Amino acid sequence: MLRTEYEFSLPNGFIDSEGNLHKEGVMRLATAADEIVPLKDPRVQNNPAYLLVLLLSRVVTRLGAVELINPKVIEGLFAGDLAYLQEFYNRINGNGTRSLHVTCPHCQQAYQVELDQPGEL
Repeated sequence: MLRTEYEFSLPNGFIDSEGNLHKEGVMRLATAADEIVPLKDPRVQNNPAYLLVLLLSRVVTRLGAVELINPKVIEGLFAGDLAYLQEFYNRINGNGTRSLHVTCPHCQQAYQVELDQPGEL
């Protein structure tokens, strides 16, 4: 069975208007429409970098207890979390590399970990 949703944990987390921190979330695989429809949005036509905001607002299905994931939520992410989600999106959608650079938290040695692609066992 094809896996279509992937859990993630943001490095920093999203702070909502009440000061609550949300780190755990779920992202689903993107559809063709997820990548095409935002291209018609005037915000993207005026600023192509906004494509990432719209795209992530479509594929992030859960972020802590936040009820509705929309562009405003994605705009409120810390830059490090936005970069993390962009890399995560590329990895689960097959647009990224099959390995990840990691550092051991105990000995600080850096190494590469081979990742499974979605749908692999």
